[in-house]
Order: sequence, then structure tokens, then C-alpha cells
Amino acid sequence: MKYKSEVEAVDAFVEKYKELSAEIGKVIVGQDEVVKNTLISIFSQGHVLLVGVPGLAKTLLVNTIGQVLGLTYNRIQFTPDLMPSDIVGTEILDELRKFKFIKGPVFANIILADEINRTPPKTQSALLEAMQEKSVTVAGVSYLLDAPFFVLATQNPIEQEGTYPLPEAQLDRFMFNLILDYPSFSEEMEVVKRTTSGQTETVKKILGADEILYFQQLLRKIPVADNVMEFAVKLVAKTRVGTSSGHDWANKYLNWGAGPRASQYLIIGAKTHAAINGKYSPDIEDVRAVSLPILRHRIVRNYKAEAEGISEEDLVREFLK
Repeated sequence: MKYKSEVEAVDAFVEKYKELSAEIGKVIVGQDEVVKNTLISIFSQGHVLLVGVPGLAKTLLVNTIGQVLGLTYNRIQFTPDLMPSDIVGTEILDELRKFKFIKGPVFANIILADEINRTPPKTQSALLEAMQEKSVTVAGVSYLLDAPFFVLATQNPIEQEGTYPLPEAQLDRFMFNLILDYPSFSEEMEVVKRTTSGQTETVKKILGADEILYFQQLLRKIPVADNVMEFAVKLVAKTRVGTSSGHDWANKYLNWGAGPRASQYLIIGAKTHAAINGKYSPDIEDVRAVSLPILRHRIVRNYKAEAEGISEEDLVREFLK
């Protein structure tokens, strides 16, 4: 990939992004916002938590993204009896009576952690190191994961039986929390037509791992004006309870607010959002565009907010005013 300038490289990225969206659209009907934010997250080196009822094509989405990006893909079904070694791998004795490490399913570019809240915290935490350090440690030895590495976790909001809420530390490691909604009438008609006719759509590979890594580095170099950075940092500061910059609603309705990782993700997310729209530097509108999925899982409502029916989305919109 030899581009004469970084401007030319950003233009090439825009074209690739359009091709990716079109290719994914062959299989996934609707869900444009979710597809867009998932791709933004991949190019921003972030992870995504998808929340939605069963049957909204969460698994199909991840599978399709893996194919168009030409990346290796593993699905881990989280269950109450899943052990950390089922994710990262385990050591066994070979014929020579020596310990040998057998890699677990986490050694792939894209991991679909299906129904992540069905497994106890001990097993959930096996993903923590992988998500943050891009490596796993077994018996004191660290193993680097393949790059790019991306976790897409799904969570079912309606089945509370036998679920374990994700710890705040783990939630914070997800760049985006995306809510999948039911399709519209016309979209559902299209889904039913496609899936009951025996026709299968195949998607072609648009990007490879090397190109993804190149674009990830390119997007980090995009310059950001001071006023845009200030807007992002002040927005996050508004969520913090009992601080001088905390918003009145934060003090009234939150137990605690977002940490510095939110500010970092707002800026890198805004850079990628600007780039896919053909801009060479993000503005405040780009920060606004990514703020809801970045902040909604980083603020914790108190009982007063729940009693008054005030959601995380309501709070973020109030902070954005």
C-alpha cells in the first residue's frame, strides 16, 4: 500500500469503507447504524458490546464482517460452566512428558463472545487481559494475540435468569455499546424473502489484515483541533458526580460517571467518523455522533433515575446540550 500522501490514503479509506458497507449490505438488511459503528470500532482498535433480543442477526453480522475483512473468526458460546481455559487455551503433557500449550479460541482476529453475561465473572475476566493487553498469560508465559484483534460480545437484555452482569471494569473495555432494534416492516419483509427462498448471498473479501492495520495507524495520525478535544473532555467531565465540572443531572441521577478512557474513545471515534465521511480532521459534530454508544455503558444510574424512568440515553442527551 503505497499512497503518495496521507490525504490520498484517507481518500482510499473512504472508498474501501463504502465497498465494505455495500458488501455487508448484501447479507445484513437494515441495521445501517450498527454496521457503521462496528466498522468505526474496528478501525479505531476498539471492541463492541451488542445488546439485543435473540434473532436480530448479531452472529450473522460478525460472521459477515469477518468474511469481508478477510480475518480469522471464532465464536465462543458463553455458558455458566465455561472455564477460563476454554477461552485462552490450556497446557497438556505431550508424549515426551513435556508441557505443551494448546491455543484456545481467543487466538483469532475476530472473537464473537456470544451471550457474554451468561458466564461467571471469573471466566469473563479471562477476556479482560486479551481485550486490553492483546495477549494472554498461561502458567506465567505470555502469548501475543494475532493483530488486528477485535472482540464483539453479544448480550441478551430480556433473559435475566442465570445471567451475571458485566463488571464495570469489563464494560469500560468496550468502545461501543450498540443497541440492536427490531427491523422495520419493509426490512422484515426483505429478511423473510431472502431467508426463505433458498438463495444464499456470498460476500467477497474487501480488505486484508495488513490493510486494516495500516488504516488503523493512519486514522490515529489525523490531527484534532484543541476546541474539539476540549469539547470531548468537558463532555466526559459532566458525567462525574460530586466534581466541580459535574452536571446537575449527574449529581442528581448518577452513582458515578465515565473515566478517561471515554475521552480517549470519543477522540479516536470522532477521527474515524470524520474519515469515513471524507473529512481530514474531526469537528464537534463527529464527537457528538459517537458520544451515545461510547458513554451509555460508562455511566451508572442511581435509584432516583430508575424511579423517574430516566435512561442513560436521556442523560447523555442532556449532557450534550
